[in-house]
Amino acid sequence: MNLKQHVQALTATLESKLIAVRQHLHAHPELSFQEEKTAAFIAEQLKEAGIRFTSNIGGHGIAAIIEGKNPDKKNIALRGDMDALPITEQNNVVYKSCNTGVMHACGHDVHTTCVLGAALLLQQLSAHFEGTVKIIFQPAEERLPGGASLMIKEGVLENPHVETIVGQHVLPQLETGKVAFRAGISMASCDELFITVKGKGGHGAVPQLAIDPVLIASHIVIALQQVVSRNANPTLPSVLTIGKIIGNGATNIIPEEVYMEGTFRTFDEPWRAEAKKKMIQIATSIAEGMGGTCDCRIEHGYPFLKNDETLTENAIKWAKEYLGEENVLPLEIRMTAEDFSYFSQEVPACFYRLGTGNKEKGITSPIHTPTFDVDERCLAIGTGLMTWLALRQLE
Repeated sequence: MNLKQHVQALTATLESKLIAVRQHLHAHPELSFQEEKTAAFIAEQLKEAGIRFTSNIGGHGIAAIIEGKNPDKKNIALRGDMDALPITEQNNVVYKSCNTGVMHACGHDVHTTCVLGAALLLQQLSAHFEGTVKIIFQPAEERLPGGASLMIKEGVLENPHVETIVGQHVLPQLETGKVAFRAGISMASCDELFITVKGKGGHGAVPQLAIDPVLIASHIVIALQQVVSRNANPTLPSVLTIGKIIGNGATNIIPEEVYMEGTFRTFDEPWRAEAKKKMIQIATSIAEGMGGTCDCRIEHGYPFLKNDETLTENAIKWAKEYLGEENVLPLEIRMTAEDFSYFSQEVPACFYRLGTGNKEKGITSPIHTPTFDVDERCLAIGTGLMTWLALRQLE
């Protein structure tokens, strides 16, 4: 049996454990920065396997170390995130979330299970590679400033110094058994807008005596779209969305203020900075011109994600070796954001998509929805592939 067959055979023996781990994590989700029990569960799994690790990095983060022969030869990392979302699950499954209002609706239970599985496999395969694999269990991907940035600040990419890093993310639109890659710029940066428009409240029947913040806010929402439609380079993807507006008046009440939230995403740092200045200028000038005021705060979020060309091209080749050429697909650029991007700004990185859908079984719900679920066959595929990508890097 060759090494690939050995990895596939070992993964098959681990599949029932992977399913049990994922179902435990799914049933006990924790929000960003609150992953204490999740981290404790992972730590217990690592202890049972005799894997050395360090806890409480950047919050509840964990870094495990798997050493092969000649451990100083090369150091690489695999990353999985652990946090859940504030969503009430609607699935009728035995592993349904036990924590009301909290759900693994973004597949982080899958990500954590796969990197844990890779750690267990690499521990068994340590005689087959030279170098060291660092397994990063990351908290707080879903909330700024992002657990990745905090773990990096606390030295997770050092001792030993990580030379490359690989991560994966579920993609329910992709059938289980398939994966997708994209080299170069892959996912957008993400900034958050918080806008408060203040006017003068009054009776809806006598608007001349008020300063209507609803009307002001409406003009601001429309005008902000000019930042993308008339200021951005048309060849550079940019998205500006206002997703929340609270006026809190009534049919005959003009409120004192309107509160709005939104997101801005793009792929160019100079343009990103320029656009945010324009947003603030537009919002404040419109409000002032209409007799009100505007406080526009933009919280700087994750950078754009760039997959290293060489590492990703190699990963595509290695994935085809492991899964078959027909199961490795190209990935389009995405305006979604991920704090794995912080790792990609530090070391050569590859972040790819793991198919988790199954149309025949009705497993098609998108991420961040209360009916999201996965075809659990993806666990063995994701675990085996991450293990294979680590081994091939260390050859």
